[in-house]
Amino acid sequence: MSSGNSSQSPFDVPFDELPNPKQVWVGKPGSREEGLGKLAILTPEVVANAAATEIKTGRRVTMGWELTKLDYPNLNRQPCHHQIIPLLGGVAFDDVYTMNPQQSSQWDGLRHFSQTVEGQTERVFYGGATVEEINDRTNNRIGLQHWAKEGIAGRGVLIDYATWAEKRGIRYSTFSTHQIRLSDIKEIAKECGITFQKGDILFVRIGVTKEWDTAMTDDQKRQYSDNPSPEHAGVEATTDVLRWLWDTGFAAIASDAISWEVYHPLQSYAMHHYSSTF
Repeated sequence: MSSGNSSQSPFDVPFDELPNPKQVWVGKPGSREEGLGKLAILTPEVVANAAATEIKTGRRVTMGWELTKLDYPNLNRQPCHHQIIPLLGGVAFDDVYTMNPQQSSQWDGLRHFSQTVEGQTERVFYGGATVEEINDRTNNRIGLQHWAKEGIAGRGVLIDYATWAEKRGIRYSTFSTHQIRLSDIKEIAKECGITFQKGDILFVRIGVTKEWDTAMTDDQKRQYSDNPSPEHAGVEATTDVLRWLWDTGFAAIASDAISWEVYHPLQSYAMHHYSSTF
């Protein structure tokens, strides 16, 4: 996809002027630009400004959940298995992990979810990468190496929906089709005095980890794991949300929700087909 103005970044084109919002693809196949996707807007200038203006205390927090969670994963995903192997009679120890990265905290890579293309039966990934390319172990197109080389750093903005809803007596399970409305996100941002900036990384907290760790029994977790059609609370899956995400200029979106957007989408609108663009 290219804009009418060759000097204009496709990421600066308003959502309603995009020829195809599902395919805002940049860079040549296999290039760093293609592999970064919208993370490319996290330029050194954007990152430096975030560090200079936002770091106040120097305290550091992890964004990751325990590797063993979800200890009862869904979708036939393999739970994490950890082995401690003694060496030299117990003088030292090695750790061996067998795990599916999708089980616990993770960021969907561009190789994770494909999209449909009108007029053809074969699905494609970001940039038009094919299933054959993904399965080819010698092909690293749109691989995580592009993200890992410099890491992901920028201004994180937290929308704490879980706390906001609790204060208002809004009760829900994160394992339901409860929706976070765009209007809720905007109201929380206004109450917190948040002004979004281009290049922000949007975090939406819905409360999955708290419910899993403190409110669910083992039987409930097993029932979730065995459910062939699980439900996940999340952000409403609408065109208005996509338009707002794009036009606000977020570099990436994240959440403690299982699928970020509500699942199954109540409007039969598959945001996963679009969100890899971000």
